[in-house]
Amino acid sequence: MTLLRERPATRSEQTPSTTTKRANPLPQIAMLCWAVVTALPLLWAVVSSVKSDDEILNEPWSLPSTPHFDNWARAWTSASIGRYFLNSLIVVGGALLLTMLLGALVAYALARYEFRGNRLIYYTFVAAMFFPVFLALVPLFFVVQQLGLLGTYPGLILVYAAYAVPFTVFFLHAFFRTLPSEIAEAAFLDGCSHGAVFFRVMLPLARPGLTAVGIFNFLGLWNQYLLPLVLNPDPDRYVLAQGLAALSVSQGYRSDWGGLFAGLTIAMLPVLIAYVAFQRHIRAGMTAGAVK
Repeated sequence: MTLLRERPATRSEQTPSTTTKRANPLPQIAMLCWAVVTALPLLWAVVSSVKSDDEILNEPWSLPSTPHFDNWARAWTSASIGRYFLNSLIVVGGALLLTMLLGALVAYALARYEFRGNRLIYYTFVAAMFFPVFLALVPLFFVVQQLGLLGTYPGLILVYAAYAVPFTVFFLHAFFRTLPSEIAEAAFLDGCSHGAVFFRVMLPLARPGLTAVGIFNFLGLWNQYLLPLVLNPDPDRYVLAQGLAALSVSQGYRSDWGGLFAGLTIAMLPVLIAYVAFQRHIRAGMTAGAVK
């Protein structure tokens, strides 16, 4: 009795699952190039912030022979970076709290309640994201001036919040739609009001989305320059972007390049710290909002 042996498959007959696939290195190479292009200017600015003016001009790519940390102290005090930093914290912090509260309330109402005009309101917020802000600068200036808020903290906070609310509503709308309705119904059966369900139940469940959109808003508002340039003419209330612009002019005339780079580094630190500390929350928030 002869045993029939299966003929081994030839190379041309092998299925894709039996062959070893080689990974395409092009995406990794592209990401590496992007990382170098992005990180190199930041590292160069940080290194230049502790160098002398002669080293910055004559040896721009070398490490400092002796770190000059007095550049940071001079930028913080003499160049008023400390005051601009505090102004930015007040304006961005107040605008962020107002944006998150209003954006979450609007997004929750549009996502969880059906009423006439629901989709119209939602798409109005979406359309506002595509409206160029510089087209509204002239009427916005006169509105803020007539309200007596030109060059004040409340004026900038309100404008910043109005600028960031559309994106916040668009981002959080998807999160509130994915939350299970059974939890809210159970809370209603326990006697919770609509406000209690929102603040005690639904808002904690949407924490990944709130964290992600909060970081995005912080990065965008911290780097805002056009709005304060038009609506904040008082030098004592300059935010950090305005202060850096004034510093670049004054320090350029004084040839204090070390102080200029120190001011730039101080302005970058909060953004870098926020992104490094919450990068996992950003990824988690983006993923949770995309999966239903």
